[in-house]
Amino acid sequence: MTVSQIKANLSAHETLLFQLPDGTSVPAHFHVTEVGEVTKRFIDCGGTLRQERLVSLQLWSANDYNHRLHPGKLVSIIELAEKQLGLGDLEIEVEYQGPDTISKYSLDAGKNGTLLLASKHTDCLAKSDCGIPLPKQAVSLAGFVAKKTECTPGGGCC
Repeated sequence: MTVSQIKANLSAHETLLFQLPDGTSVPAHFHVTEVGEVTKRFIDCGGTLRQERLVSLQLWSANDYNHRLHPGKLVSIIELAEKQLGLGDLEIEVEYQGPDTISKYSLDAGKNGTLLLASKHTDCLAKSDCGIPLPKQAVSLAGFVAKKTECTPGGGCC
């Protein structure tokens, strides 16, 4: 989900709910502690220089159970970050405290305005340089028609 997509999603709903990949919800009294731009420059395992830019949205749950962030307020926080930081319409990554460490998630739209935190995974960006075979193409056998030939002993067709 990009910055413009989250703003449109938030503007269309009255409540704000983030759902973790396991189906549980981020507690309703969460805070947004950061909205920022993250730029990562790196060299992949094939030696290619790469750059990744994204918007980081950090959620934090405290014990102040009366706190409730409304969608309009989050839109205003995002717009302030856009103005102050010069954010573009970048992909959003959500940081949230897991059981042992900060977990990072991509963000998808769910039903009724729910924002789904989706697990992120690593991948090799230079598979051909690393000798990792590309996935085999699936071939449809639906159009395959066998030739109608007679097999005879010694004919070499069996």
